[in-house]
Amino acid sequence: MKSILLVEDNPDDELLTVRALKRNNVLNEIVVARDGVEALDYLLGTGSYAGRDLTVMPQIILLDLKLPKIDGLEVLKRLRADARTCLVPVIILTSSKEEVDLLRGYSLGANSYIRKPVDFEQFVLAVQQLKLYWLVLNEPPPVVQGAASDVG
Repeated sequence: MKSILLVEDNPDDELLTVRALKRNNVLNEIVVARDGVEALDYLLGTGSYAGRDLTVMPQIILLDLKLPKIDGLEVLKRLRADARTCLVPVIILTSSKEEVDLLRGYSLGANSYIRKPVDFEQFVLAVQQLKLYWLVLNEPPPVVQGAASDVG
């Protein structure tokens, strides 16, 4: 079973997202990282995730932008610079209405940019569409086996 990495520092938004995924019968394991450092540690097998099997990557990453320690755009930049994670689909899931965030997210390699609806039922519908496309219809890239990191 493929996992979903949810990178979200707000406990209410985390709960909302997990509930919306479950409401849409998303059965994937949901791994939560609560800041940018934890997300990078998980994906790159460093810190508390040292030794994690890096041949097992999430099917998608749901990435908030406003994160403590390292913000979401910097996380995205580092993921795209590393051969092991450069192809993993990243969906920015944010409440930011800043056009500069939208443009920067796409320029750094985001696959999609979704603004979080305030209303839970609207959010459930957004997650339903996300599930249909990213978890059912989309053909993910192959896992990059044993690739050396491009980050020094």
